[in-house]
Amino acid sequence: MTKLLFVDDEPTIRLTLPLILEMHEFEVKSAANVTDALKLIQSEKFDVLLSDLNIGEPSDGFTVVSAMRRVQPDALTIIITGYPAFETALEAIRGQVDDYIVKPANTEELIDTIRHKLQNRSRFIPSQRLNVSELIDKNAEEIMGRYIEELRKRPEIPTQSLSDDEVRNSLPKVLKELVRDLQQRQEKKMPSVTEAAEEHGKLRAQQKFKILDLVDEMRILRNIIYTTIQENLLMVEVSSLIPDMVRISNSLDARLREAMTTFIRDCKPAMLKKTA
Repeated sequence: MTKLLFVDDEPTIRLTLPLILEMHEFEVKSAANVTDALKLIQSEKFDVLLSDLNIGEPSDGFTVVSAMRRVQPDALTIIITGYPAFETALEAIRGQVDDYIVKPANTEELIDTIRHKLQNRSRFIPSQRLNVSELIDKNAEEIMGRYIEELRKRPEIPTQSLSDDEVRNSLPKVLKELVRDLQQRQEKKMPSVTEAAEEHGKLRAQQKFKILDLVDEMRILRNIIYTTIQENLLMVEVSSLIPDMVRISNSLDARLREAMTTFIRDCKPAMLKKTA
């Protein structure tokens, strides 16, 4: 009998879908959250993983898939998502997930998909894992593209008269320094601050940004970096993920403080001239 692990945080679905699967000769174990799913993956052998994409938190299903791929690489992995538009993001990690089903799942289609994939499956060969610094470096151009797009959506931030290069400012250099900080994390050094953050604050003062705009844009950059990591979670070396996330936060905070210090210093002469 085919043994299947079903992961979903909705109690109704956990009651109904396993019963239907069992009627079609599947032996089903259910988990309501990531913790329970990981315990089952470590303790029992499965032929199939069927997991909702969002288990409590968005994209938690990738965490479960990643664990299954590492512990039981022969298992079939299928994600269930309520967002058809997710297909675009899924294509980037298609080599990690065998298939996906869009909610509300058609039971017959789901069972046919599982059986077809089981008959035609091949052993999963894991791709080379990237650490977070490599992932950020590899996606730096895309991160900056998203950053420009997000900043231009905010009418309160004065980007209307600026070119893309002017909006981007010195943040590509800041991103390179962030990558360097992540690479040096094992040396347990605090994130270093260099001229990139100072330059960024100076230019933002010239561009008539407000000091709160610096805070907002750094938050936007941080969120884009975290989203990029989440979208590529199955490609990331997770053993150092949490320390790297902490390092990212510390590094960006240090650079924000340096940029704000330079911004305030450069804005003071202009303010004094106005009051003179």
